[in-house]
Amino acid sequence: MNTAVKPAGGADGQALIDTHAHLSDEAYDGDRKEVIARARAAGVAQIVNVGFDLDSSRKAAALAREYDFIYAAAGVHPHDAARAPAGYLAELEALARGRKVVAVGETGLDFYRNLSPRPEQRRVFREQLALARELELPVIIHDRDAHEEVLKILRQDGLGPAGGVLHCFSGDWEMARECLRMGFYISFAGVVTYPKSTQLQRIAVDLPPERLLIETDCPYLTPAPLRGKRNEPALVRRVLEQIAGLRGMPAAELAQLTTENARRLFRLPE
Repeated sequence: MNTAVKPAGGADGQALIDTHAHLSDEAYDGDRKEVIARARAAGVAQIVNVGFDLDSSRKAAALAREYDFIYAAAGVHPHDAARAPAGYLAELEALARGRKVVAVGETGLDFYRNLSPRPEQRRVFREQLALARELELPVIIHDRDAHEEVLKILRQDGLGPAGGVLHCFSGDWEMARECLRMGFYISFAGVVTYPKSTQLQRIAVDLPPERLLIETDCPYLTPAPLRGKRNEPALVRRVLEQIAGLRGMPAAELAQLTTENARRLFRLPE
């Protein structure tokens, strides 16, 4: 367990949680330790490091074992659904049962890129929903240009007792409302800082504070005004500050709320 990184503490003294990062991505191979240290210096108390296939899920679990404030999620992204090997679900289950693995995911549907055939995406999504229910772990859902299909599957299959999150939410208010009724949390990434994201910004204002989460989805979706550069967990504070400004509330107050929400969903220690 790594103890060399200093404890988190932002300028306002309020700790944050990045609920969706991809620190195992090759984008960090040259400076991963420095990226993690910057996150701590910026007040990020905990990070949920999310897998998108078996290899990245293994790496996420290993990194969580190395750092006491990093946790892992194990899953197969819709992009990788067609490449999931036979027996993938058994290995995913073994990973998900492991120490410091706090969720199944990310999984879901992506009809924007369609990197896997849609039938394969649906099958793998439903299998992981079932696994999350069986293990009583929250599920992390990816949804891009597949809102109706995601909702249809969730209505049919149901959400387990541990709940889940629609990460990097991109739907409309009606979808958000239905997901809230199902018991989901809604998470916002750097997209909420983009000037043209007016619908998303309205949802961030209207969402019940007890269901709101923040994330980076790093190395992607870097917040404004740094868009185009590599993202990292330290920048989750920019997401927080944007939403706090939209809601007209102190950033420290929203930080406390989102941190409590993340710890409740993922059962993270204080």
